[in-house]
Amino acid sequence: QVHLVESGGGLVQPGGSLKLSCAAFGSIFSIYAAVWYRQAPGKQRELVATIASGGGTSYADSVKGRFTISRDNAKNTVYLQMNSLKPEDTAVYYCNPTVVVGNDRYLEVWGQGTLVTVSS
Repeated sequence: QVHLVESGGGLVQPGGSLKLSCAAFGSIFSIYAAVWYRQAPGKQRELVATIASGGGTSYADSVKGRFTISRDNAKNTVYLQMNSLKPEDTAVYYCNPTVVVGNDRYLEVWGQGTLVTVSS
């Protein structure tokens, strides 16, 4: 059984920073790859950032240069550092890692979501 714990959301002023964490617990060997999504009120869920098994990263154009996705393999944790936050970054952020649960066995899991509100 695998579960995720997301943390780090909250209220921040425009121009501020937050760092989201997504820790995986349970019967896992490692995090293979991961995606951060977000969903703003009344809008569809959108992809924010990805990190591949080899460490390569990609970002939505709207966050490129401001957000950084990273991972700590020893802690089975994925992070999303968010800088220069804008009101339009307000959303619930979801972590979606693919974890290794056995020999050539992978499981995609979802976090519970953490709310980020950017407002003065």
